[in-house]
Amino acid sequence: MQEYGIKNQSADLAELGIYPSIVHWNLSPELLSQKTVELGQGTITDMGALSVSTGKYTGRSPKDKFTVKDANTENSVDWGDINIPLSPEHFDLLQKDITEYLKDKELWVRESYACADPKHRLNIRVINETPWANLFCYDLFLRPTEEETKTQKADWIIIQAPGFESTPSKHGTRQGNFTAVNFTKKMILIGGSAYTGEIKKGIFGVLNYILPHERGVLSMHCSANEGNNGDVTLFFGLSGTGKTTLSADPNRQLIGDDEHGWDKGSVFNFEGGCYAKCIDLTEEKEPQIYNAIRPNALVENIQYFEGTNKVNFADGSLTENTRVAYPINHILNAKEPSIGGDPKNIFFLTCDAYGILPPISRLSKGQAMYNFISGYTAKVAGTEVGVTEPQATFSACFGKAFLPLHPTKYAELLGKKLEQHPDVKVWLVNTGWSGGPYGVGSRMKLSYTRAMITAAIDGELDNLEYAQHPIFGFNVPTSCPNVPSELLIPENTWTDKNEYTKKAYDLAAMFVKNFEKYASQANEEILQAAPKILVNA
Repeated sequence: MQEYGIKNQSADLAELGIYPSIVHWNLSPELLSQKTVELGQGTITDMGALSVSTGKYTGRSPKDKFTVKDANTENSVDWGDINIPLSPEHFDLLQKDITEYLKDKELWVRESYACADPKHRLNIRVINETPWANLFCYDLFLRPTEEETKTQKADWIIIQAPGFESTPSKHGTRQGNFTAVNFTKKMILIGGSAYTGEIKKGIFGVLNYILPHERGVLSMHCSANEGNNGDVTLFFGLSGTGKTTLSADPNRQLIGDDEHGWDKGSVFNFEGGCYAKCIDLTEEKEPQIYNAIRPNALVENIQYFEGTNKVNFADGSLTENTRVAYPINHILNAKEPSIGGDPKNIFFLTCDAYGILPPISRLSKGQAMYNFISGYTAKVAGTEVGVTEPQATFSACFGKAFLPLHPTKYAELLGKKLEQHPDVKVWLVNTGWSGGPYGVGSRMKLSYTRAMITAAIDGELDNLEYAQHPIFGFNVPTSCPNVPSELLIPENTWTDKNEYTKKAYDLAAMFVKNFEKYASQANEEILQAAPKILVNA
């Protein structure tokens, strides 16, 4: 990357109405860390990573993310509580005032890009108010060569100014913090919050619009890895289902841990790094993440052991959402460039705390689309205040908060991909409970889950006997190498089989109830894949 550089009133920034006192272009991560410490904005941990606090906001604020509603988006974006409209006039006022706020300030600018597949490369210029946020962008986005930075033209611009707060009555926002996305101007404005995840997910939302809507490419909130034979596997799953853990396989190369696209002949990472949770992190449990925390990485909202710079990963006093950002090359078996071929296996991971779903089952195309839209998992007692028993959670396409289009658009694209590649196998894996719900049964052993996934990837489940689940319709293998057969049929693990059937119908009813809001735009194949429910006479 370019060495430390100063340009006064850069012409590129002047075009945006930004006139800083000093602007630093494409600084190395070492210099960004150094400047952060010099400015008193961070410290260096004993592992060599930079540590910062993101202040008031330690997570995303989805109710304060807005999308400009104009002629380009009015009839394509799925407006509602996820995609909240903002008028072009309000966006223009925000842009005018945020650029005025940045006048005569010291700024940090970075040329970067998203999408490892060159066909879909999206060049991004990020303008940050702090050097550590610019380090985050170095870590998370893909990094152009030094030569490329000299000529690269930005497709999208992100302006992030945590010190600028909006005025709701003037700018059309809900409160002082905001993320505003404008697909016509190709710009994202972020203010009032220093939480860096808003930058990452802002671009993810942009790609979730551009790729499916304009290019017919399926955008996915999933991890991906590749075997020695070039076979690609995708892992979808909400928090706590094992997406990161199960995709981190020492025998397979990591393509990426969070955001990918699936085009003809390629699965490609959107990002150049990882943004991992690190609450209760240990080297024993998550060696890849733990060992990635070294110089050039950025840890957020952690606490030290008193009197030291040693991170206390168990301390969640600032937030349970402690995070670490690092370049993907901090993972020893990461694949670069982060791109593979069409997937051979797709896993939908769920932590079913009711103990109903089989530990592994094979899905038809219709079932894959239905369960993709459903995006089911369950919270367990004790994970959140007020949760005293298992609680179903549904997030469309395993990432509802980041979908500008209606969820059925993504599901139909998935179905089209499965039609084009009939050899792709889709599996539902329950990493949750067996033998009863949380508090009665026991959680599926990680070693068994890994054995089932390995067997599926290696083709060892292809020619076995399958049984059909009577309510959900999934095809369930009756045997699997290195897994006790009695665990595979969930009804058999319950002491009271009638109680299992009753609770299975209850869960099926939750699926059907959740799906009602999507049914009007779902095709017949998706609708026919719904689980059976009892109807009162």
